[in-house]
Amino acid sequence: MGFWIFCVLFSLLIPLMMLFIGNRFIKHEPQKINMIYGYRTSMSMKNNDTWEFAHRHCGRIWKWIGIVMLPLSVIPLLFVIGKSEDIVGRIFTIIETLQTIVIIISIFPTEIALRKNFDSDGNPIK
Repeated sequence: MGFWIFCVLFSLLIPLMMLFIGNRFIKHEPQKINMIYGYRTSMSMKNNDTWEFAHRHCGRIWKWIGIVMLPLSVIPLLFVIGKSEDIVGRIFTIIETLQTIVIIISIFPTEIALRKNFDSDGNPIK
């Protein structure tokens, strides 16, 4: 049962982080464009306008994804309460893999929105 609890807690880690960081990005993007913290792509780092836009956009996506992923990360583990560590571990691995894929896929809508709203030099499209 201890391993199952461990898996439940860690399966909540990514959704909770996305929810927390999403809220943070919506309200307060990192003040300066930097290579350490924030939504860092070549397009988002063009200037302050693209930086702020990318963080607000990505923040909304991550907040929504975090809310949706919270229950979806726990529900499969409810079906394996009391099962062997092997089975629990497999389900946990699938959940974590899917969460990672969702994080990677979440980059694309923000990049598309950046390209719809800014030209290649980071100037707003009117």
